[in-house]
Amino acid sequence: MTWPLWLALAGVLLVLMALSGSVLSRMPVSTAMFYLGAGVLAGPLALGLAAPQWQGQARLLEHLTEVIVLLSLFTSGLKMSVGLHDRRWLPPLRLALLSMVVTVALITAAGVWLLGLPLGVAVLLGGILAPTDPVLATEVQVANPEDRDQLRFALTGEGGLNDGTAFPVVMLGLGLVGAHDIGAWGWRWWAVDVLWASAAGLAVGATLGTALGRLVLWLRRQHQAAEGYENFLALGLIGLSYGLAVLAQGYGFLAVFAAGLALRHAQEAVPRPSTDDLSHAVMSFNEQLDRIGEMVGVVLLGLMLATVPWVPAALWFVPLALLVVRPVAVQLGLAGSRTSHSQRRLIGWFGIRGIGSLYYLNYALSHGLPAAHAPGVVGLTVAVVVSSIVVHGVSVTPLMARYRQGQQRRGR
Repeated sequence: MTWPLWLALAGVLLVLMALSGSVLSRMPVSTAMFYLGAGVLAGPLALGLAAPQWQGQARLLEHLTEVIVLLSLFTSGLKMSVGLHDRRWLPPLRLALLSMVVTVALITAAGVWLLGLPLGVAVLLGGILAPTDPVLATEVQVANPEDRDQLRFALTGEGGLNDGTAFPVVMLGLGLVGAHDIGAWGWRWWAVDVLWASAAGLAVGATLGTALGRLVLWLRRQHQAAEGYENFLALGLIGLSYGLAVLAQGYGFLAVFAAGLALRHAQEAVPRPSTDDLSHAVMSFNEQLDRIGEMVGVVLLGLMLATVPWVPAALWFVPLALLVVRPVAVQLGLAGSRTSHSQRRLIGWFGIRGIGSLYYLNYALSHGLPAAHAPGVVGLTVAVVVSSIVVHGVSVTPLMARYRQGQQRRGR
């Protein structure tokens, strides 16, 4: 009877979210908190429907979380309609690069000096926890392509970019533990894992998104073809850009984000309403898949909480990561930028960790994270992710409401 129970649970969650989604958006509670609670309820701590284990499931969990992140990255790219030469891109770029480096450095230092981890494992922990999450951060991201708010734009761009920029850090950590070839003095890591993989991912995604967008719009204008089936277009572009980027030894996450961004910008020169029809249809479909992916990922996390090793150091490590490392990294990364003090404080707070960190965790587990340190890394990562879901879920509605009121008073 397990399968019917799972179907019933999924049905209850979907119906409840359809009926109460608008109510939850006005309350100090996020959908992710709702899903997490449902997973805990269904797990061994309550109903006992299942108790999946981290050990032995890393490869499956890696691919599952990978798909969820890909859907979210593509949607984030579609929302970013600001031109690439616009100064609004500077904050997300600085967050995804400078703040990322600071975050990794601080977590690595804490791992080595406070947790007693080997350098490679500490770097891996930094790479796992450094990226902010594009899946769980929808409440603080750009709502639609016409949204020009700097705070939401910065968080959306950061979430889209740093899930790719974290990959070189993870590869460096794997290299330092002997599970990946980084070359003498790290030359191969710099040449392949940093420069080539990043450039190849962005180039593949941008080329495919631009070419496919122009082709579809040309077919519609000239031949009244390629109408409908935008869902196939979205999934096809995600799969094509990711697959070709990885085959070219590039980063698929960057490719998919770039593909969504390029698809959006390929339509800017096309007269309306054809542009709106394509963009709206693709985005609407992908957002629905994104929401389903969020549900699956967080419910699964709730199911597995009972099997996660408890790490006493999480009592001080979680506050350090969320209350010290993130704000410091943001302040340093955005120093001298045009973002206001209030925007920097909110960006520093909303460094949401979620499905992206779970992906990198499982990637590390299945690609050579030493077994002796795996329980500690799993415990700390899950503790940070669950804490982020709760504290950011509780605070997002009142803080964003206050921010909107402040923006309205300033006439923005």
